[in-house]
Amino acid sequence: MRFRYATEADAPALALLFAANHHDALTEEQRAAQGFVQGAFGVDTLRGMARGGELLVADDGQGRVAGLLALSVAEDMADPPAAVLGLLRAQDSLSWHGRPLGEVRWLLYGPVVVDAAFRGHGVARGLFAKAVAAAAGRAEALVAFIEAGNLPSWRVHVDAFGMTPLGEYTVAGRTYTAVATPVQVPV
Repeated sequence: MRFRYATEADAPALALLFAANHHDALTEEQRAAQGFVQGAFGVDTLRGMARGGELLVADDGQGRVAGLLALSVAEDMADPPAAVLGLLRAQDSLSWHGRPLGEVRWLLYGPVVVDAAFRGHGVARGLFAKAVAAAAGRAEALVAFIEAGNLPSWRVHVDAFGMTPLGEYTVAGRTYTAVATPVQVPV
């Protein structure tokens, strides 16, 4: 498995992967079993994110995209989704290592999605490691949000990867937990 920055040419495959795992494309049973992603990430959006160096991908070395992970500066997003706006508004009530999140240099981690055929093969863990390494020197922490009820995402990010819950916030009746992981400073 190769972990790398996305190129604009990856955008169509990434859009298909994202759409196949979108909350609205899955049944309640599928969401409970595999988790889900939210937001609008079409080909043009993903091309722009690739151009801006905001997307990491895993590929099988034979041209098939196995997973994607966005790594962005939330404050710089042109049209952030409601959940990201809620996270930005909640920064002063969320604490990272004894400081309000608003006083911490952080990057938004996610969404992350892995193709069903590659789940259980270390793709998410490889993308996570690549994101932590890519953020070195740019941030103190990677911050994600997990919607209440997305237990698969919680199990991966909190239970398996050790991300720390920072607190909850609510947007339009939906509750999210902000979670974070430290970024290693390059030696």
